[in-house]
Amino acid sequence: MSSVRIVKVADRKGLEEFIQFHYDLYRGDPYDVPNLRSDELRTLSRDKNAAFDFCEADYFLAYKDGRVAGRVAAIVNNRANERWQRKSVRFGWIDFVDDREVSSALLKAVEDWGRERGMTEIVGPLGFTDMDPEGMLTEGFDQLGTQATIYNYPYYPQHIESMGGWEKDNDYVEFKMFVPDEIPDKYTKVARMVEQRYNLHVKKLTRREVLREGYGQKIFEVINETFKDLYGYSQLTPRQIDQYVDMYLPMADLNLITLVEDWNADRKLVGVGITIPSLSRAFQKCRDGRLWPFGWWHVLRALKFHKTEGVDLLLMGVLPEYRMKGANALMFADLIPWYRKYGFKWGESQVEMETNENVQSQWQYLDKVQHKRRRCYRKGL
Repeated sequence: MSSVRIVKVADRKGLEEFIQFHYDLYRGDPYDVPNLRSDELRTLSRDKNAAFDFCEADYFLAYKDGRVAGRVAAIVNNRANERWQRKSVRFGWIDFVDDREVSSALLKAVEDWGRERGMTEIVGPLGFTDMDPEGMLTEGFDQLGTQATIYNYPYYPQHIESMGGWEKDNDYVEFKMFVPDEIPDKYTKVARMVEQRYNLHVKKLTRREVLREGYGQKIFEVINETFKDLYGYSQLTPRQIDQYVDMYLPMADLNLITLVEDWNADRKLVGVGITIPSLSRAFQKCRDGRLWPFGWWHVLRALKFHKTEGVDLLLMGVLPEYRMKGANALMFADLIPWYRKYGFKWGESQVEMETNENVQSQWQYLDKVQHKRRRCYRKGL
């Protein structure tokens, strides 16, 4: 008889315990970057996350010897399942102590939950949408995590791969790029060429344009079109877009956001580059994900005063019909001088499908290293 007890989260107290477990498990770890508690609450709350317009979810805690020993979220994204013609239940927010009885019990809870809803496979780690962290780290355990990705102990994939029935569904890679002393000649030449030949031009935003003239919505419409054919993607709804604009853009340093417009098409927005100062060290200093009493100062120092060595390339996208026209060179020719000015030494690419050569070719003129790999697993039910 199993000594692990699985309990479904049923109230705010249980949700707080669900969120707290990650902070407890990774306390003091030099590589994990814990999310802000307020962001976790917003994402996991049915009344606050617009993804619940088309998603179902429940959260489970594993108890052993009277203590929390693991957690997992079970999610069905109906919009993604319809788009990709799959009946997938996703597992996400998975954490567990190094005990295979615990990890097995957590995943079984998700499997049973999915079967009850007619699902035929379990996949993950995935969130509600691509805007949530995804993929279990399989390489790069000695590398600092980022705000937008998952960090996990090396024993996590060992547990999954020892259970039987699980297989690779998708792998992601991540790159660390080093900020050059000067803009690479290739970017400069291509940027000049695309301005002259295709009449594409850099657009820098004002705060008014973001908040009052709809540019925030336009940005995410380009992201929707750019990402629509990527693994498991479900297009963001207008309500989700409004939510992300409100969450991320008001505090953004607009010098680190570069857009590309086609002046032959009434200044149509065709490319988006959203980058932010790395918040990894700042978030590590927010005890248990709390901004108060002192965490806010570390975040402010990174965001506003650029007291960080890295920059996260959070969202980079160019409409498919413009990818071969060199629009990405325009973005880097504009952004690299800002990185130099702010003193950034390196940038993180975030997750990229290992097969996405178009995205990876963006970094070909930079000194770089592929320093992380992560995997989404699949199992038939």
